Amino acid sequence: MTVHRRHTMFQKILIGFDGSPQAEKAVEAALSLARYLDSTVMVFAVARPPEPAMQVEVSAALDDAREHFEADFTRIVKSAQSADIDIETEIAVGHPAEQIIHKAETWKADLVILGRRGKSTFQKWIIGSISEKVLRYAHCPVMVVH
Repeated sequence: MTVHRRHTMFQKILIGFDGSPQAEKAVEAALSLARYLDSTVMVFAVARPPEPAMQVEVSAALDDAREHFEADFTRIVKSAQSADIDIETEIAVGHPAEQIIHKAETWKADLVILGRRGKSTFQKWIIGSISEKVLRYAHCPVMVVH
């Protein structure tokens, strides 16, 4: 049986995720939209390496981030799959706003969803300045969830 996607302008939804309560709200909003619009979702986390970073440190930051987000990603994927939503997870290393903007472009996202002021002690970044930068430079619409 072939499943036909509804034609929607938001076929690919990218979530900027840092594990904060605000990021969890962004996930809820994205999954709710995806279920209704039959969209594909990517949960995207960014780990910040020490600066200046050597390749070994970048690798270590990525490994730490995978370990840090594993439980969150597993839970989110199960939730999405139970609602029949196509979902992917990915982690990058670098500056969160730049990485989110870059991923949105390369993945050809139609919508980016972020939490308003996510604060993660693990990554030490605040979505505030990040959401502002993503809003300003992303090629597609950006939703900031409060």
